[in-house]
Amino acid sequence: MERSHAAREWTRADAARALRRPTGADDKYSRGVLGMRTGSAAYPGAAVLGVEAAWRTGLGMVRYLGPERPTALVLARRPETVTADGRVQAWVIGSGTDAAARTAPETAALRALLSDTDPVVVDAGALDLAAEATTPRVLTPHDREHARLRSALGLGHAPDDRVVAARETAEATGAVVLLKGSVTVVAAPDGWAATVRSGTPWLATAGTGDVLAGVIGALVAGATARGVPPDAAALAALAASGAWLHGRAGAIAAADAAAGSGSAPGGGGPITALDVAEALPRAVAEALAD
Repeated sequence: MERSHAAREWTRADAARALRRPTGADDKYSRGVLGMRTGSAAYPGAAVLGVEAAWRTGLGMVRYLGPERPTALVLARRPETVTADGRVQAWVIGSGTDAAARTAPETAALRALLSDTDPVVVDAGALDLAAEATTPRVLTPHDREHARLRSALGLGHAPDDRVVAARETAEATGAVVLLKGSVTVVAAPDGWAATVRSGTPWLATAGTGDVLAGVIGALVAGATARGVPPDAAALAALAASGAWLHGRAGAIAAADAAAGSGSAPGGGGPITALDVAEALPRAVAEALAD
């Protein structure tokens, strides 16, 4: 990728390139297998939301490895989820977890994933391990998590320009950084950056970040299964595409909420994270229509 001071605006046509319709020659492995180590006793819903989002984005299998309570809730919602360890093409870790409450065995397991070769989407409670990692990875902080990450890296206070800030963090970590917000910024270590504006303010609600992590993980697993090398260029494009699909699903869900209430759909209506996950198939279908 060429270094540019400008961040490009990610579009539906861009997002469409991250997707592929299955064919008669596909099986569950060729469509992508995503492993997820997410959720906790304190935040079990994060596991459900991320798993739901991954399935709804369109891939062959989700393997969920987590504590007993989240596992039971995941299987109650999505019984097709596999809860045994095995072959995967990408991982999502950290959603719905707290680094301060993480056990030593779980820390060791996460560090092993982060020093392997499978690409990893690193969210929430695993971001503290991101700087020392070597595997290809996408970091997905919101602004407060980003500030903590930058402090740990010795980068200091983030510049007001969020594109500049995300670029600095990407360069310092050697990872793709997706900085969540009303305008999402995606930056690669070489300075490439994109912005995503497909969402709605109604997305500012608990759990939508867990949904986003599942969407990106599904795209990364699918691309890896197709033989796309998980380098920074590919991961940055997949992360931006995941953000676009997530935002579009939020906009669809908000419009549905307004229509269901009999209100004019222009401003949308309140939604939950699960509403966003359930709207993902329509967002995917819209992008594929291009």
